[in-house]
Amino acid sequence: VYCDKIRHLVDPPPPHLAGRISFHRLNIKNDSRLEGLIKMADLTINLAAICTPADYNTRPLDTIYSNFIDALPVVKYCSENSKRLIHFSTCEVYGKTIGSFLPKDHPLRKEAEFYVLTEDESPCIFGPIVKQRWSYACAKQLIERLVFAEGAENGLEFTIVRPFNWIGPRMDFIPGVDGPSEGVPRVLACFSNNLLRREPLKLVDGGESQRTFVYIKDAIEAVLLMIENPARANGHIFNVGNPDNEVTVRELAEMMTEVYAKVSGEPPLEEPVIDVSAKEFYGEGYDDSDKRIPNMTLINKQLGWNPKTPLKDLLETTLT
Repeated sequence: VYCDKIRHLVDPPPPHLAGRISFHRLNIKNDSRLEGLIKMADLTINLAAICTPADYNTRPLDTIYSNFIDALPVVKYCSENSKRLIHFSTCEVYGKTIGSFLPKDHPLRKEAEFYVLTEDESPCIFGPIVKQRWSYACAKQLIERLVFAEGAENGLEFTIVRPFNWIGPRMDFIPGVDGPSEGVPRVLACFSNNLLRREPLKLVDGGESQRTFVYIKDAIEAVLLMIENPARANGHIFNVGNPDNEVTVRELAEMMTEVYAKVSGEPPLEEPVIDVSAKEFYGEGYDDSDKRIPNMTLINKQLGWNPKTPLKDLLETTLT
């Protein structure tokens, strides 16, 4: 269980946190302390997961187990002991948009209902079984259904969070710099790694997939509102993202190159990006979702939350 990212909070805790944090390092797969800790708490927030795209088709069994099987006891103990649960899912449960199946020049591609993702309405469309990249999304969807069923049948008080690409300082790892040298992290750390090493940023299949990015500080404000307003949050699934920060992965690479040159003082590379295939970068069995635009109506209505930080500002804060 890798915990170096929070070591500054627990070993020893800073003065303002002394007496407020009790840190138990355990593996939720097989540690008998888990139920006792849940019984002691008023609220359980489950963030345990394998959630790195490079692992989905190279470690599909670990991905499925960590996101479904290993989460089962957490849900079970919360339900049996009448403890409230905030469960972290993912925007990946939506899979591909309906619009992605339309011809590129089809007029309906411009209609929001075919690509804007709404918690209680949008279908979850995954690729074929041979595309093991969907092991993560499928496992996450199934645990969501289990949580929802526990709420319906056994009265579990729950909130499900669907993060849309939360980014900011201290996220992820840059291989060999602030984490293990092996492995492929998510896109922000991948691009940061390339920039630090003055290597071209690798665009998978041309970097045409579209994503939205939200600043971690904004996202934490949303979670705090869920914690503090159980009556308004219980029983709901919430998108937490920033639809105003939508870019293609290629555009993200261009923005990061520009911001890094500004904060580092180093000139941009003559060849800042190169194209690679998904098979070359991720291995056999990779597939991708085309576009992820969160509908923010529900979280705004229930909790009054809206994201604030523009993409260029949050990239500058993250890369500084």
